[in-house]
Amino acid sequence: MAGTVVFDLDGTLADTAGDLIGAANAVLARRGLAGLDPVGDAAIAFEGGRAMLRAGYARASAGMLIPPGAEDEDFPRLLDAYGAAIAVHTRLYPGVEDALSVLAADGHRLAVCTNKPEGLADSLLRALNIRDAFASLVGADTMPVRKPDPLPYREAVTRAGGEVGQSFLLGDTVTDVKTAASAQVKVALVSFGPEGPGISRLRPDAMLDHFDALPALARGWLG
Repeated sequence: MAGTVVFDLDGTLADTAGDLIGAANAVLARRGLAGLDPVGDAAIAFEGGRAMLRAGYARASAGMLIPPGAEDEDFPRLLDAYGAAIAVHTRLYPGVEDALSVLAADGHRLAVCTNKPEGLADSLLRALNIRDAFASLVGADTMPVRKPDPLPYREAVTRAGGEVGQSFLLGDTVTDVKTAASAQVKVALVSFGPEGPGISRLRPDAMLDHFDALPALARGWLG
């Protein structure tokens, strides 16, 4: 019996760090602040826009004052900058497209559940030419709550026409582990995301080293 495979987006389907950090750096530069490093700060990028801004503020030189409310002012600017250059450096991880095709051929429903705003997630998936592979997309602002609350995950499965009990989550962070636990489903984490193989410390139900192995994992878990 086929089921539903739910994907996180950033750090799971695609390496988006370069464009996320580029947007943050454009905003930080407006305040005369040094930017983040696209490689060294990649993990911060996957924590979200506000995390990148806070990291930039924390590195301000001595005597440089960050005004109260700066984060709330800069966050919409960051989103605008990101939306304007959303897929300049972003690339799908190797094997994504082939894995999605095999999963679909096996009869599985595919969904995305991300803490990226829905509109930006939709734009990115379209820019990467994989939006049509997914029966549903639930973003950070689709529901009143976001991951790790189980509601967005359950909604993603339901909108895809699936059943939560016959689904699992593929992600790359502790948020995804907590989401799966709250939704009472299995979780696999990718070893090629921002933290690399070290993410196995979170003890997911499985680790995925390459997308080539995902169809077999889905067959084992979902039939």
